[in-house]
Amino acid sequence: MNYNEKIAIFPGSFDPITLGHYDIIIRALNLFDKIIIAIGKNMKKKNMFSIQKRKEWIQKTFCNFPYKHKIEIDSFNGLTISFCKKKKVKFLLRGIRNKFDFEFEKNIFFTNKKLNKINFIEIETVYFISSYEKSHICSFLVRNIIKNGGDYTIFVPSSVRIDNK
Repeated sequence: MNYNEKIAIFPGSFDPITLGHYDIIIRALNLFDKIIIAIGKNMKKKNMFSIQKRKEWIQKTFCNFPYKHKIEIDSFNGLTISFCKKKKVKFLLRGIRNKFDFEFEKNIFFTNKKLNKINFIEIETVYFISSYEKSHICSFLVRNIIKNGGDYTIFVPSSVRIDNK
């Protein structure tokens, strides 16, 4: 890995990937040489879809994308900051939709800064504000729509299709 490369980790559950996630990734590719979409395994969260299914959807989302070589898909356990260290990445990419996300992200930011000092690593967090037309989309709401038989397809990339058979 070239240390001059600007590589960012974009962590999340992506359960499923949404058009909001997609929007952040596409816009961030203008700043970074590579983005690692990192699917976190949170044992406290009951995910609706397997990690394999989420990886598959993300791969299909970007398979015909002209800059697909700038996207890597991975998964991890534990702290995001530890995963950044393992991957030797200097940037953490996060999306903010609203003031509630801001407050949540602010706490994570300060915690990561403390962990950076303890572990002698410098990881900078870069925030992208969601596009206005995508700011209401979140995986939690998409999962509720899916569970209740609604049309989730307007909130996710075309690669995300649920077989209810």
